[in-house]
Amino acid sequence: MPTSQTTPASALIHPADLYAQRRARLASQLGPGGVAIVPTAPERQRNRDSDYLYRHDSYFYYLSGFTEPHAWLVITAEGHTTLFCQPKDLEREIWDGIRLGPDAAPMALGVEAAHPVGELNQHLPKLLENRSTVWTPFATHPGLETQVEGWLKQVRARVRFGAICPDTQRDLCGPLDEMRLVKDAHEQDTMRRASQISAQAHIRAMQTSARMLRAGQDLREYHLDAELLHEFRRHGSQYPAYGSIVAAGANACVLHYRADAAPVRDGELVLIDAGCELDGYASDITRTFPANGTFTGPQRALYDLVLASQDAAVAATRAGARFTDPHEATVKVLAQGMLDVGLLDRNKVGTVDDVIAARAYFPFYMHRTGHWLGMDVHDCGSYVEPGEVGQTSERKDPLSGETITNRPSRILRPGMVLTIEPGLYVRPAPGVPEQFWNIGIRIEDDAIVTPEGCELITRGVPVHADEIEKLMAN
Repeated sequence: MPTSQTTPASALIHPADLYAQRRARLASQLGPGGVAIVPTAPERQRNRDSDYLYRHDSYFYYLSGFTEPHAWLVITAEGHTTLFCQPKDLEREIWDGIRLGPDAAPMALGVEAAHPVGELNQHLPKLLENRSTVWTPFATHPGLETQVEGWLKQVRARVRFGAICPDTQRDLCGPLDEMRLVKDAHEQDTMRRASQISAQAHIRAMQTSARMLRAGQDLREYHLDAELLHEFRRHGSQYPAYGSIVAAGANACVLHYRADAAPVRDGELVLIDAGCELDGYASDITRTFPANGTFTGPQRALYDLVLASQDAAVAATRAGARFTDPHEATVKVLAQGMLDVGLLDRNKVGTVDDVIAARAYFPFYMHRTGHWLGMDVHDCGSYVEPGEVGQTSERKDPLSGETITNRPSRILRPGMVLTIEPGLYVRPAPGVPEQFWNIGIRIEDDAIVTPEGCELITRGVPVHADEIEKLMAN
């Protein structure tokens, strides 16, 4: 990872000040009389009296840096923030851990006021009174609409006393998604550190695979999953960013396969798609490697093809390009490669342009080449350029026959973060060369868009076949 000779000014901001700046930026977009209500995620029961490991709501955390459950933010257009949180409770803190509490919250989080969350229904009608517009994140918190309606009903009951009830409700996801789409220096640094941890986890899994097979030990997918989790937590990651995919052999042809008990066999490939979450930010890496440390000829041929397509996508990822440009670059390389290695029959599908036009590559490559990455592994943010939403065209999909409405793809800007993840998945089928059957390959890296191109922050784990073999030989 490149280092800077000087510390950027933004890196000197205290985290509380950083969240306050985000709240102020959001407040400026609420319009006169606007007020925003942002709840955090609820705790979720796993079974009987046990909950799932708690994870905060991303929007709430983005604006507060606060990770406790049962909390709400109310932000006015004037920039005043009120936090509702759990009160101090010495008995409950013995069981569940120390709480910040409303008294300490203003100093710790930089909010103007804080109240016990049990007083939410008492305060919210007052905070909504004489406001014009209520902003909430639509379709993210079941039951939130009903709660807001209840508070507005109480405000409306006071109109005969001169109170004004908000007459507009708007989706807060719109402005927040745009804010979160471009990562600041603090966010980028956190994502770099998360990527470094995840890269080490992939290296650990690769080397464990080769070592156990050389020793003649029984190796299962869950053994490699355990190595990933160990490395994540060893370096301070709070959680995996998503359920890790550890797929041996033919299982790699299942896109969302989960680590299970399947054996990892000598001579097969292993596909691992795994990344940790660190301080609220995700990483997302996929590597495909030979279980024993050495690629076979057919495996190497397809692997090098996927890597070449990723190189083309990386070259297409830069400020000013469209989000779809890396995908189109990938498809062009993969389509030509499928013809060259015999996955596609030229006599049946024609030229590379014919393959692309007819989407004849789809049986072997059926997903997009990337997605936004940030607090969520599939992060928020529109994939359509906001100023060009009205520019539409229609096309008929050659495979489904469905009419699809196209809109101009998002223009990449410095600070946007996306994955670049081409793949090939070859299932047994008539006309498909048997030497390639049951080979699934995906290579995924995380990229920060820069003015000149992009910074790949996940290359702490090798990606070239020769380097992978060298790593696994040690």
